[in-house]
Amino acid sequence: MTVNYPRIAVIGAGAMGRGIAQIAAQAGSEVLLLDSFAGAAERAREALAAQWQKLHEKGKFDAAERDTLVARIRPVQSIEDLSDCDLVIEAVIEDLEVKRKLFRELEAVVASSATLATNTSSLSVTAIAAGLKHPQRVAGFHFFNPVPLMKVVEVVAGFKTDAALCKQLSGYARQMGHSAVQAQDTPGFIVNHAGRGFGTEALRIVGEGVADFATIDRILKDQAGFRLGPFELMDLTALDVSHPVMESIYRQYYDEPRFRPSVITAQRLAAGALGRKTNEGFYRYVDGVQQVEPEAPPPVIDALPPVWVSPRAARRPELLKLVHALGAQIESGAAPSSQALILVAPLGFDVTTVAAVERLDATRTVGIDMLVDDAATKRRVLATNPATRLGMRDAAHALFARDGKAVSVIRDSGGFVTQRVVGTIVNIAADMCQQRVCSPADLETAVRLGLGYPQGPLAMGDLYGPTNMLEVLFNLQTVYGDPRYRPSPWLRRRGALGLSLMHEEE
Repeated sequence: MTVNYPRIAVIGAGAMGRGIAQIAAQAGSEVLLLDSFAGAAERAREALAAQWQKLHEKGKFDAAERDTLVARIRPVQSIEDLSDCDLVIEAVIEDLEVKRKLFRELEAVVASSATLATNTSSLSVTAIAAGLKHPQRVAGFHFFNPVPLMKVVEVVAGFKTDAALCKQLSGYARQMGHSAVQAQDTPGFIVNHAGRGFGTEALRIVGEGVADFATIDRILKDQAGFRLGPFELMDLTALDVSHPVMESIYRQYYDEPRFRPSVITAQRLAAGALGRKTNEGFYRYVDGVQQVEPEAPPPVIDALPPVWVSPRAARRPELLKLVHALGAQIESGAAPSSQALILVAPLGFDVTTVAAVERLDATRTVGIDMLVDDAATKRRVLATNPATRLGMRDAAHALFARDGKAVSVIRDSGGFVTQRVVGTIVNIAADMCQQRVCSPADLETAVRLGLGYPQGPLAMGDLYGPTNMLEVLFNLQTVYGDPRYRPSPWLRRRGALGLSLMHEEE
């Protein structure tokens, strides 16, 4: 196979640059490695040699292949040494002026046919290329760390980037074993843009006193299937990385409410509680092990009260079947008796508002999140309102824990944790489709591979129901009066048709 770029250069020999060099060499390219710190490129080559030796010992490469790969990595000392490269990928500090200066220097050295690529994660490709004589040969080529394992790369066209160049870079990404997704030059590109809803909405929920960090992480993992909760993820990526990205995208979108950062992360960043690498973040870490307080056992009660389920409850037939299977006495009257535990299952609305609108006794009213099919979730989530009596809260908790499934009880707010976070994720993704940041198909691929979500955001919207997502968002907007929950026109238009299957251009 003929490789798209036989000789490339990687500028920056840190973890990202080293990872790019590794997969480029494995694709068949000769790789010149340059770093401004003395000895850094040589150390990177040694690290790659050690990595390939480990893979050889595991049977992934024979000795000849190992030696060939090591020989393809050549540390160099200056930009002038890159004159005959077909492609130069910079992976230096995220500073616009540093990158612009570097590309000006490169333009004076490399051939006019050479491609210049930036691995920037948050800066404008157009701005980086501005002022160059040939901005059409500059593109974003954004990998994710660790590069060999994160099998997606964003190919980003600046305002003047040649479209043919992006196709060639996409082909090269596939030769390196990665999926290439095409993105317009917008803040955050695809992955960092689509990922805003997960952490920022979780931070808002904590900030409202609805639940603590560990509870929110448990809910989103057990109920919605995320591999990591948002606070575990921020501890892993570290706040000195994730908080500046939040601020950058928020400011670049001219203070768009959907992307508003949180004072919670700003304070923790100032305090140096960055996450795993400082042994303290949203969790404490001892010898690298996350410390989490165990969940309290379900309350023990003498007897369950009868249960009355609101006629307006989401998935009411399923909820009635569940309550019956758990052994509760179900009331079937038009109104609850004076002893009954009252169950509501709102989408987007808070329990307090539902009790008031339906004229229910708030002291006996508890909400349950029925957005997710109960058979498909490992956790049930209940919500009290400020008037809910302790006895009724405990009765509801004990009832829904009877079959051994985990139960979280949160405080009242507009929407439940999963409803708010998933609704925000789906809405942001729909707005990206509306803006034509990328194709819906590339959006799904980028999010699955780049963020590790259980589904792409459009498939997630279809799983939970596009009309349910719209109801959640409309009701959240009513509760909060906040434009951040305003449903995207794309979501409103496509909601009745399905989201993830609508991949063709309009």
